Amino acid sequence: MDPRKSRQEAGIAAMAACAFCWSLAGLFIKAVDWQPFAIACGRSAVAAVFIFVMLKGKPRFDFSAPQVLTAVSYAATMLLFIFANKHTTSANAILLQYGAPIYVAFMSAALLKEPPKGEDWFALCGICVGMVLFFLDSLGKGNLVGDLAAVGSGLAFAANIMLLRRQKDARPLDSLLLGHILTAAIAFAVSLFMPAPVFSVRAVSAIMGLGVVQIGMAAVLLSFAVKRITALQSVLIAVIEPLCNPLWVFLATGEAPGARALAGGAVILVSVLASSIVSVRRAERPAAQA
Repeated sequence: MDPRKSRQEAGIAAMAACAFCWSLAGLFIKAVDWQPFAIACGRSAVAAVFIFVMLKGKPRFDFSAPQVLTAVSYAATMLLFIFANKHTTSANAILLQYGAPIYVAFMSAALLKEPPKGEDWFALCGICVGMVLFFLDSLGKGNLVGDLAAVGSGLAFAANIMLLRRQKDARPLDSLLLGHILTAAIAFAVSLFMPAPVFSVRAVSAIMGLGVVQIGMAAVLLSFAVKRITALQSVLIAVIEPLCNPLWVFLATGEAPGARALAGGAVILVSVLASSIVSVRRAERPAAQA
């Protein structure tokens, strides 16, 4: 097998698995009766320990501009999304955050020298149509502050993906570890002025699940993926995350998504899958022509 194709396939699979891990947030969070910043602090603290172990206790913190900016953008993504969810509807928060592929499409050419290809634009159009269909029944009823925070979260997410991609020849997982430490510290400081969490076996188990699987393992998979696929491919595949949430809700409560949500999800999945297949086949061409 062509090494370039194999490398790209591994990156696509890792990013899809990362999105799957991210999508578990709702299930775990429903089991924790804490205010959002306490949850953010707990899960990032657990994730930091998990990543520290994955790095065999030897993180490399050089505090270079790329590493610090990656950590800051990562923390901003999570904290702004938490704020957005408190001040606008969940649908608005998710839809506005996932404007990230559009930001990456226009910035990656200039900042990463990775211009979008035809299949990327196809996937981007499909995602825009699919996301509107997916959330059509629940859009609106938000407020300006929450919506702006969601847009900010999307911008931070786009910046984070591009900064991680710039570290493709280094160790992006170290930057994500620093990001979790920063997130935990900021969330802890905010939590001091909010109701204290009530600890229980259920809550602590859910926080462990959030820290280890939902964002800890996701960070490991993300750092693996961005070394093998472009920033735009990464963020396009990440859109799988919000599609999985209704699936977990259905399995847990039996609540089925509506027809428009199913149609929107199908449009997004087909767009991302088709784009990924074309990208992998494109990777075969140099070997075939050699």
